[in-house]
Amino acid sequence: MRISGTTAAEIASSVRDQVAAGELAPRTVLPPVRALAAELGVNRNTVALAYRRLVEAGVAETRGRGGTVIAAVPQLAREGSGVSGDAVDLAGGNPDPELLPDILAAARRGDYRPPLYGAPAVDAGLAEWASADFAEDIEQPFRTLVAHGAVDATERILNAHLARGDLVALEDPCFLASIGTLRLNGYRSAPVPVDGAGMRPDALRDALEAGARAVVCTPRAHNPTGASLTAQRAADLRAILADHPQVLVIEDDHFSAVSARPYHRITPAATARWALVRSLSKFLGPDLRLALVAADAETTARLEARLSAGTTWVSRLLQHTAREMLLDPGVHELHERARAAYAHRSGLLVERLHAHGIEVPDRPDGLNVWVELDVDARSVVENLARRGWAVRPGHLFVRDPSTHLGAIRVTSSTLTAPQAEAFAAELAAVVAELRAASG
Repeated sequence: MRISGTTAAEIASSVRDQVAAGELAPRTVLPPVRALAAELGVNRNTVALAYRRLVEAGVAETRGRGGTVIAAVPQLAREGSGVSGDAVDLAGGNPDPELLPDILAAARRGDYRPPLYGAPAVDAGLAEWASADFAEDIEQPFRTLVAHGAVDATERILNAHLARGDLVALEDPCFLASIGTLRLNGYRSAPVPVDGAGMRPDALRDALEAGARAVVCTPRAHNPTGASLTAQRAADLRAILADHPQVLVIEDDHFSAVSARPYHRITPAATARWALVRSLSKFLGPDLRLALVAADAETTARLEARLSAGTTWVSRLLQHTAREMLLDPGVHELHERARAAYAHRSGLLVERLHAHGIEVPDRPDGLNVWVELDVDARSVVENLARRGWAVRPGHLFVRDPSTHLGAIRVTSSTLTAPQAEAFAAELAAVVAELRAASG
């Protein structure tokens, strides 16, 4: 390694040049600050500043006593992972395909005309529907935009307001993609534990006092726990956020049209920068990569600049298709069936688990059930896989994998009554075996 330079900028540039040329591979440990300073004949603070700039640029990362290392592309867990063999898939996090409308039929309806560059970025009919939908829940002035899904919207909004290294308050456990968004963009996370009523107010207060510049919250059907905010919990969170009007608040209401719970807003009137994001994937189809966004004027302007009609606008064909489905009474009826079905299936699983001595204290909403156990979740997952059941271990959904070691997430979206009974019995047997082996 041939690092050179006498200023922080020169030292950082030297490292970046070697990374770009492939001479410094990912995970290469850089020399200790004191050693490199002595080698280059500069002050330790100069090298420390150079390393800090490399970290801020995403070129390097700090590992405490492990030193500063060249950053690698993060290996991120994803939803919908493949299930091998004939295992029953209770791991994928997907909606039931039978409860999704026919996208192709909707695409063929209506008055779609292929747009050219410079056409309005948002379908007028979709914008009108979205504005009316948001107006039922938002009292502040807002504008509406369309993004390439909830993850895309959240990432663009964070990038519009934050800088690498900023602290973001995030639910713990949380949505897999949220962990990936923060890691890929160099944000630090302040985990806020979740109970049956959503984010815990005391933990959110601690995160804000620690300097969090943004909060990402799922108001209902939280993935992975299924928690939904109660009216009182939302009011408590609003009261805390009201003391921090400079903090960006993003609400990810991904399950809106098929949630069995009401939406309770956490964004106070005093908050200057905010966004409410409603994905269409869970109830119109995962391949319909769209999310509707309502936000304050400044946030909308920044997001709009990143979704310019000349570069990265969301496909007007997809918007047309979404509009046709959202205006279709038959789709509304399908959503009613989906809402009832998902609530019944998660409730059925909780009931059968209870019958076999496994408690889930809160009735979840959404596609998943979070189960806390007193044995190692990795062993549970492995043993269930051998018995023909695929679930996901809880450590994937947290920043610190050493936490939630006894939790598993079970996707209940397609679960039948016989499957619920069989799975609950198998899980109880696996837990009993592991307890006996460790005792």
